[in-house]
Amino acid sequence: MSLRPLTARERADALTKAAAARASRAAAKERLKKGELTAAQLLAAVGTDDALARMKVSELLESMAGIGKVRAAAIMDQLGIAASRRLRGLGIHQRQALVDFIDEK
Repeated sequence: MSLRPLTARERADALTKAAAARASRAAAKERLKKGELTAAQLLAAVGTDDALARMKVSELLESMAGIGKVRAAAIMDQLGIAASRRLRGLGIHQRQALVDFIDEK
Protein backbone atom coordinates (compact mmCIF):
# COMPACT_ATOMS: atom_id res chain seq x y z
CA MET A 1 0.00 0.00 0.00
CA SER A 2 1.61 3.21 -1.10
CA LEU A 3 0.87 6.69 0.13
CA ARG A 4 -0.60 9.22 -2.21
CA PRO A 5 1.85 11.79 -3.55
CA LEU A 6 1.84 15.10 -1.72
CA THR A 7 1.12 18.34 -3.45
CA ALA A 8 3.77 21.04 -3.35
CA ARG A 9 1.74 22.94 -0.74
CA GLU A 10 1.33 19.84 1.48
CA ARG A 11 5.04 19.08 1.21
CA ALA A 12 5.95 22.67 2.17
CA ASP A 13 3.57 22.55 5.14
CA ALA A 14 5.06 19.23 6.29
CA LEU A 15 8.60 20.60 6.03
CA THR A 16 7.62 23.68 8.06
CA LYS A 17 5.96 21.54 10.72
CA ALA A 18 9.00 19.24 10.94
CA ALA A 19 11.37 22.19 11.29
CA ALA A 20 9.24 23.64 14.09
CA ALA A 21 9.22 20.28 15.90
CA ARG A 22 13.02 19.98 15.67
CA ALA A 23 13.42 23.53 16.97
CA SER A 24 11.08 22.80 19.88
CA ARG A 25 13.02 19.66 20.86
CA ALA A 26 16.36 21.48 20.56
CA ALA A 27 15.11 24.35 22.74
CA ALA A 28 13.86 21.92 25.40
CA LYS A 29 17.19 20.06 25.46
CA GLU A 30 19.08 23.36 25.77
CA ARG A 31 16.83 24.54 28.63
CA LEU A 32 17.34 21.20 30.41
CA LYS A 33 21.10 21.48 29.95
CA LYS A 34 21.13 25.02 31.38
CA GLY A 35 18.96 24.04 34.35
CA GLU A 36 16.03 26.24 33.33
CA LEU A 37 13.84 23.14 32.98
CA THR A 38 13.73 20.04 35.18
CA ALA A 39 13.29 16.51 33.90
CA ALA A 40 9.94 16.27 35.67
CA GLN A 41 8.71 19.44 33.94
CA LEU A 42 9.88 18.15 30.58
CA LEU A 43 8.13 14.82 31.03
CA ALA A 44 4.97 16.60 32.20
CA ALA A 45 5.00 18.68 29.00
CA VAL A 46 5.06 15.50 26.91
CA GLY A 47 1.31 15.15 27.39
CA THR A 48 0.59 18.45 25.70
CA ASP A 49 3.52 18.95 23.30
CA ASP A 50 3.57 16.43 20.47
CA ALA A 51 7.08 17.45 19.38
CA LEU A 52 8.52 16.67 22.81
CA ALA A 53 6.56 13.42 22.97
CA ARG A 54 8.43 12.22 19.88
CA MET A 55 11.89 12.91 21.35
CA LYS A 56 13.93 9.78 21.94
CA VAL A 57 15.05 9.11 25.51
CA SER A 58 18.61 8.66 24.25
CA GLU A 59 18.53 12.20 22.76
CA LEU A 60 17.43 13.57 26.11
CA LEU A 61 20.24 11.82 27.96
CA GLU A 62 22.86 12.74 25.35
CA SER A 63 21.94 16.41 25.69
CA MET A 64 23.23 16.34 29.26
CA ALA A 65 26.85 17.21 29.99
CA GLY A 66 29.15 14.21 30.26
CA ILE A 67 26.77 11.73 28.64
CA GLY A 68 27.47 10.42 25.17
CA LYS A 69 25.97 7.62 23.10
CA VAL A 70 27.65 4.78 25.01
CA ARG A 71 26.87 6.13 28.47
CA ALA A 72 23.28 6.94 27.45
CA ALA A 73 22.82 3.35 26.24
CA ALA A 74 24.23 2.01 29.51
CA ILE A 75 21.94 4.27 31.56
CA MET A 76 18.89 3.24 29.57
CA ASP A 77 19.82 -0.43 30.01
CA GLN A 78 20.24 0.13 33.75
CA LEU A 79 16.82 1.83 33.95
CA GLY A 80 15.13 -0.83 31.82
CA ILE A 81 14.32 1.48 28.91
CA ALA A 82 14.55 0.15 25.34
CA ALA A 83 16.98 1.92 23.01
CA SER A 84 14.25 2.91 20.56
CA ARG A 85 11.87 4.31 23.21
CA ARG A 86 10.49 7.81 22.89
CA LEU A 87 9.36 10.00 25.78
CA ARG A 88 5.67 9.39 25.03
CA GLY A 89 6.17 5.63 25.32
CA LEU A 90 7.65 5.60 28.82
CA GLY A 91 5.72 3.89 31.58
CA ILE A 92 5.12 5.43 35.01
CA HIS A 93 8.02 3.60 36.65
CA GLN A 94 10.38 4.33 33.76
CA ARG A 95 9.49 8.03 33.90
CA GLN A 96 10.14 8.16 37.62
CA ALA A 97 13.44 6.29 37.29
CA LEU A 98 14.54 8.69 34.53
CA VAL A 99 13.55 11.76 36.57
CA ASP A 100 15.37 10.41 39.62
CA PHE A 101 18.50 9.70 37.58
CA ILE A 102 18.55 13.15 35.94
CA ASP A 103 17.81 14.99 39.17
CA GLU A 104 20.57 13.00 40.90
CA LYS A 105 23.02 13.98 38.15
